[in-house]
Amino acid sequence: MRRFMVFAPLLLFGLAGIYFLSYFLRVASEGAVQENLLPELIGFCLEGFFIVGLFSLVQRRMERDRRHELRQSLRGALRDVLSHLDVALLEKNAEPTSSQALERDPKVAAILFQKLNRVELNLDDMAKLKSAAERGYGVTRDLIPVAAQLSAEHMRWWLAITNSVRHLSESTDRAAVTFAAHKFLIHLGEFDELHL
Repeated sequence: MRRFMVFAPLLLFGLAGIYFLSYFLRVASEGAVQENLLPELIGFCLEGFFIVGLFSLVQRRMERDRRHELRQSLRGALRDVLSHLDVALLEKNAEPTSSQALERDPKVAAILFQKLNRVELNLDDMAKLKSAAERGYGVTRDLIPVAAQLSAEHMRWWLAITNSVRHLSESTDRAAVTFAAHKFLIHLGEFDELHL
């Protein structure tokens, strides 16, 4: 529906311009009205077509960029928890995932989920992860209105992410931390799959 609203004025101006141009070409020799008014109407329609089209395309591009920036700011808020989880699940002699990949790559959640199924977290890593979740919970909760600007589905999954971060921060044993981390990664994966 939004796409139709963008292209409806273009269609209107384009069809009107084509009609007036064809009418002018058919009856170009009939009187002063056609000689003076029709070229003006054709010019008006062409100007409207290009101006409305240009502004519509620029506006759509700006809206898409804004939504992308909002999504990046949401993902950036999870970087601390993701980096601690990534380090906790790091295999021997492996390099940690870059901050840029943690913020932007939608495959990170699936990779960490698979690693979490294979590796058992030690107590030190769990304490660091719990501490990162405690720091990150307030930020994720405050960003709920930002997620709502993207869509209702984005907000729904962001609420689930926020809830899993809270559970992670409140976990008191290994099973609770592992369960909360699994839920966090599942919700993040669902959030990443949503289209802008």
